[in-house]
Amino acid sequence: MNHCDPAELREPYDGTPLSGSGLSQHPMEQFHAWFTQARDAGLVEPNAMVLTTVDPSGSPRARTVLLKGFDRSGLRFFTNYRSRKGVAMAGDPRVSVVFPWHQMRRQVIVSGRVERLTDGENDTYFARRPRGSQIGAWASEYQSSPVADRAQLDARYARLAAKWAPDESIPRPPYWGGFRILPEEAEFWQGRNDRMHDRFRYLRTSGEGDAEWAIDRLSP
Repeated sequence: MNHCDPAELREPYDGTPLSGSGLSQHPMEQFHAWFTQARDAGLVEPNAMVLTTVDPSGSPRARTVLLKGFDRSGLRFFTNYRSRKGVAMAGDPRVSVVFPWHQMRRQVIVSGRVERLTDGENDTYFARRPRGSQIGAWASEYQSSPVADRAQLDARYARLAAKWAPDESIPRPPYWGGFRILPEEAEFWQGRNDRMHDRFRYLRTSGEGDAEWAIDRLSP
């Protein structure tokens, strides 16, 4: 094996300067601006975010999930409620997500608590999913649990695919739905040369509206 020393991998972080005067007063408004720029820049899956939860044992666990909506109230994503992350969030609603937009020398971190979306919100989104993904949700009833082999998964998918006629609507599994992350803290990180990065943190306060957020510049 050829030896590769990660310590020798270096990239210049010549990002666009980020100043406090250019920030929105609400973190989700600022997120909207940056997300739009990431999408328009052609980044691959700019909605990919690393979600960290707390297991029942107290151990943190991270994985990549896809953002499927956002507004001023928070970020929305969908999963299997029986999955490892679903069980973790049912026991401890504290989560943190990271959007690693490396090509733009940017990173966004949002931390807070989750709440389940309503059945109506879940049904509306599930109906928009590609048919194959709908069947996949049924085929992986116990997400994160061990399976014998790939053949077992494929056989289950095939049986379910034959269950519904091509023109028949597929209902949402009762164990599948979404969460909303209610932000309590958000950080916007802009890479700069010589590791003198621009970092701004939003912290929720007891105020109302935009005044409920305090904004601080952090040392890089």
